[in-house]
Amino acid sequence: MSSQNPEQQAEQAADRLPAHREEERVEQPVARMGMFGIQGSGDTSGYGGLVVRQAPKVSSPRPFGGPEGAADPGEFDEVADTLERLLPTFGDAVERIVVHRGELTLHVRREHLVEVATTLRDAPDLRFEMCMGVSGVHYPKDEGAELHAVYPMLSITHNRRVRLDVSCPDADPHIPSLVRLYPTNDWHERETFDFFGIVFDGHPALTRIMMPDDWVGHPQRKDYPLGGIPVEYRGAEIPPPDQRRSYT
Repeated sequence: MSSQNPEQQAEQAADRLPAHREEERVEQPVARMGMFGIQGSGDTSGYGGLVVRQAPKVSSPRPFGGPEGAADPGEFDEVADTLERLLPTFGDAVERIVVHRGELTLHVRREHLVEVATTLRDAPDLRFEMCMGVSGVHYPKDEGAELHAVYPMLSITHNRRVRLDVSCPDADPHIPSLVRLYPTNDWHERETFDFFGIVFDGHPALTRIMMPDDWVGHPQRKDYPLGGIPVEYRGAEIPPPDQRRSYT
């Protein structure tokens, strides 16, 4: 039995993955330039010349393995096979299955999210009783899938984890709410709505939770302006980042 914790095992498993050849990386489209995709004086990371390329959206090859690696079929294969067996619409519901750094992610079409989550929760061989919340992600260059909602799921019964990734276009930022299945998602969905603008249809009271009700925009989107609001601290007024002294 290994004495390493799951995070260490995942790190080592990721190190054993084959690296992309240089010619393969060059062919991939550029997702963003710089460390954070910021233009102008906002990026102070020192990685302004970094080129981040968009990996192709494909499923991981079989066997999926488990948190400790993918050399042989493991618990990730069991989860995927069980869900496929129990869910008649599996082929339409799950766009792709990705294993990366010891984590299993199911990319689910939004119209099938409730159906997939219900099966994961109720099936005795799955029993993902807990949804640990939902996080928003914004990919401005991912046309048609700019906004993502990511759900970490935990099975206490089987001591397993899986992650659901659901995308929607910026022009139609609607995803079904999971509050009916997982009541603790109430505030998490409100926070994701507040910061990213994802509308969770069916939420009992989808209002802002962090920003004032009259706040304009969603501050954690990548295209949200960096700075722009003076900050006062004990009588001293600090200008926003886009007005501060530049060192370039």
